Amino acid sequence: MLIWIVVILVVVLLVGFGVVGFNRLRRADVGAQEALGGIDVQLTRRADLIPNLVETVKGYAAHEKGVLENVTAARARVQQAAAGNDVKAKAEADAALQGSLINLNAVAENYPDLKANQNFLNLQNQLADTENQISFARQYYNDATATLNKLVRTIPWMLFSGMAGVRQREFYDAPAGQEQAPNVQF
Repeated sequence: MLIWIVVILVVVLLVGFGVVGFNRLRRADVGAQEALGGIDVQLTRRADLIPNLVETVKGYAAHEKGVLENVTAARARVQQAAAGNDVKAKAEADAALQGSLINLNAVAENYPDLKANQNFLNLQNQLADTENQISFARQYYNDATATLNKLVRTIPWMLFSGMAGVRQREFYDAPAGQEQAPNVQF
């Protein structure tokens, strides 16, 4: 009788431990997915601001068509990347848009009236705020991914990763050449 109680208790503890491990891994995976969605929200917000910025600049810089076309094309790539789950594609599209915005701001420097325009200043402030939020979202995603990856790689949680359908995730790394601030010259 005592042996059966011990066996039942051990089985209950093992099942309980399995449920805890499964749930812990799934929560970490959902947290990382949510964090990636946060990056998408901020990239989409920035992409939504771009048409307003381009229209504001168009009136002042009509002959800067190539710069405006590059911004528009980069915006489209960000929107396309945000719709998918490829972290590397998101990072590359993000970097391309950031570079085209730097070029657009360089054009704006050549037009003193544009720099004083309230709409342009407001859009620049919104973009700066969005860039800060994108940076925070990237860091939040990488933190959530680090937590998940640690669980997936360590005992005892790694024993439950297959059962939970959880695997390691890629970090959101800056593409090559994006490690330092761009050099803008006028």
